[in-house]
Amino acid sequence: MRDWRRDGRLAGSLDRRDERPGPRTANRRKFGQVHEDFVCESRHHSYGPSILGFPNRERRKARHVIDRTLPIEPATEPVPLQRSAPGAPRGDTHRDYARLATWIALTDALALIAGMTIAHAIHPGLAHTRWTFAVVLAIAGVVWVIVFAFFQLYSFSRLSPAQEFRRILEASGIAVLVRMLVSTFVHGSIGALSGWWVVLAWALALLFVLFERRTWHKHMGRLRAKDRLSFRTLIVGANQEALRIARTLAPKAWGFRTLGFIDTGTSIVASGDGPPLLGNIIDLSDVIETHGIECVFIASSAVSPEQMKRLTRHLRRHDVEVRISANMTDILASRLTVQPIGDLLALSLRPVRLSGVQDLMKRGFDLAVASVAVALTAPIWLASAFAIKLTSRGPVLFKQVRVGREGKPFTIFKLRTMVRGAELLLAQLEGKNEGSGPLFKMRQDPRITRVGRWLRRYSLDELPQLLNVLKGEMSLVGPRPPLPKEVATYEDWHRDRLEVRPGITGLWQTGGRSELSFDDYVRLDLFYIENWSITYDLFIMFKTVPAVLGSKGAF
Repeated sequence: MRDWRRDGRLAGSLDRRDERPGPRTANRRKFGQVHEDFVCESRHHSYGPSILGFPNRERRKARHVIDRTLPIEPATEPVPLQRSAPGAPRGDTHRDYARLATWIALTDALALIAGMTIAHAIHPGLAHTRWTFAVVLAIAGVVWVIVFAFFQLYSFSRLSPAQEFRRILEASGIAVLVRMLVSTFVHGSIGALSGWWVVLAWALALLFVLFERRTWHKHMGRLRAKDRLSFRTLIVGANQEALRIARTLAPKAWGFRTLGFIDTGTSIVASGDGPPLLGNIIDLSDVIETHGIECVFIASSAVSPEQMKRLTRHLRRHDVEVRISANMTDILASRLTVQPIGDLLALSLRPVRLSGVQDLMKRGFDLAVASVAVALTAPIWLASAFAIKLTSRGPVLFKQVRVGREGKPFTIFKLRTMVRGAELLLAQLEGKNEGSGPLFKMRQDPRITRVGRWLRRYSLDELPQLLNVLKGEMSLVGPRPPLPKEVATYEDWHRDRLEVRPGITGLWQTGGRSELSFDDYVRLDLFYIENWSITYDLFIMFKTVPAVLGSKGAF
């Protein structure tokens, strides 16, 4: 037997099985359980929240008892414990994220300072001297970061892009409110602070924060592609759900590196089928220590409620992140709330239906933004109209019948990008269609004019659809408006996308534009309908800008 006191590691469960069992252990094994209590000297890692909320690793030695009485199915065959090379390194992913969080907090503060400085140069908010304004900037930067930390905006491994965007909006709003309250306390009146300056400073700071965080996320994506910022991950369970988790985590962009599965008695993982089985549930501690595991995913359908309780208690003693699958797809986390009912933990799903008050909110948002957008983009309309008239014969505007909400037809407006009579030439090009389903797409469509190709590349041809938004026929964000002949070929599940107004942009615009298949269009549209919110509309609009400027999937 290996002497764990000599080499500084825990003895493996297989080594201990070779020992001669006492009566208590023998009796417990009869019922499919192993009880192994032993006192060991080990490194215990704890995370204490710092003022910024960053992971703050403190290593200390502690003597504690590890309870390994995890139930195991009696019918389960023992799985040989697979070991990596001696002394498998524990990853430094948490430390890398903490280092990144520090730098990102600094750039967040600089974004606010830049926004306030530019706003002050345009429209002074308070009569500060140079030195007092510098003090205000420094204090505002610290408050800004503290509020961001309170909203957990530095827990990057736990935030989806939509969650991060929503929390940035909320946190920045709270930070501005704090700034106004402080000004009121210092100067005795809120009138001492210019409202225009507050709005301008907030808008600029928000814009700078979104830009710098997008830059940081690109940097994190490059690191993950090199297998950095990737958690060494273990999946508890080896059933269909566990396999689906492994497939989902496979792309490096998610930041997880799956090393294997733990069998809980429902194993269907075959040898050579993706990550290997690393052991049974009683081997959990040894697998975590041997393979340097940093994150444990539990397939909820692979464990019993009693096993789940023991697992979560047991894993608390290890330096790992624990995540439990919920078997809920196509649902945004913002719609979910955790609701304990007795000893049951339920996920409450907020209903979303674009009708009544929610429809009025969306309509008001569309009218306000579309009105401002028409005024701001008027010079682009005029320049585009002049270029169209100068280079091709025909009208400036192209009108076409599309199908709107609840199947009602309407006339859509676009800047003309094709030669006159282009629709009559469509029959001759059907054999070169590159689209799927009822869509017609062609990368080198000969009907598109030279100016039209440039307008399509940056989606400028869709600017007149702002008029459709003002008329109430379309929305700023929504499903792609279909043609009547497309709707005629719809399957039943395709028709669900007609429940809401079509949009100028949507998830189909940010997710690949013309490169998507028709079914992908529909799935993205239905996901949007199921998860709509004003914040989600803003998130999609923000993502549309780089997608359009980068000409991603445009033809």
